[in-house]
Amino acid sequence: MDMHDLLIKPIITEKTTMMMSDGKYTFQVPLHANKIEIRKAVEAVFKVKVKSVTTMRTMGKFKRMGKYIGKRPDYKKAIVTLQEGESIEFFEA
Repeated sequence: MDMHDLLIKPIITEKTTMMMSDGKYTFQVPLHANKIEIRKAVEAVFKVKVKSVTTMRTMGKFKRMGKYIGKRPDYKKAIVTLQEGESIEFFEA
């Protein structure tokens, strides 16, 4: 698997934007990805040093449209803390 495939998309919310000032960046990753793979992917793609990785699995919500019930997919998100003085320019716009 390619390193770019491990980082599906960044999660940009009000809370994660405030965490960026502390050097913490949030990404959606595949369910099977582990912390070591995520660390290597972030270091390779953005050329930064990672201090720690925290992951959490989020279960998809059940949604209804009339009488039909569906479920959003489950996903995993990773909060990546960078070393002091490091930042990702992708988010600095």
